[in-house]
Amino acid sequence: AAVSKTAGWGFDSLLACHFLRFWATHTELSNWTMAEKIESEEGKLDWIKWATVAAVIAAAVYANSYFAAESLLIRTIGLLVAAGAAGWVAAQTQRGKAFVNLCLEARVEIRKVVWPTRQETTQTTIVVLIVIFIVALILWLLDWGLNGVVSSVIG
Repeated sequence: AAVSKTAGWGFDSLLACHFLRFWATHTELSNWTMAEKIESEEGKLDWIKWATVAAVIAAAVYANSYFAAESLLIRTIGLLVAAGAAGWVAAQTQRGKAFVNLCLEARVEIRKVVWPTRQETTQTTIVVLIVIFIVALILWLLDWGLNGVVSSVIG
């Protein structure tokens, strides 16, 4: 019999007889697919891609210092092109793909945020400033009082 709180809400029963099926579907061995094998084999060659990234960055730094007499605009454009190329190569690695996915997911989450209005921000800022002023006043009075007590004891 289903529990009234979970009936119809998509909760699967985890009875003792279902433990082995649950364990088999939630282990790494059962989730090992051909796509993951291919990704792990591609991951073995990531060091070549990272070496390429390091070489591109080193070449860009060297070229920037070698062409120091050239226009700053031209050197900046060259550095941006080199950084774009290095970023593209880095994005082809497993860690790079994971980072790109993280950035895309963060962008989606940022769109879900309900940002405060200008009025709410102003009111909150005023409240914070008032609280800071009150705490500063209390600390000043406490310091003044304790200074007077210590001065009277010391003489």
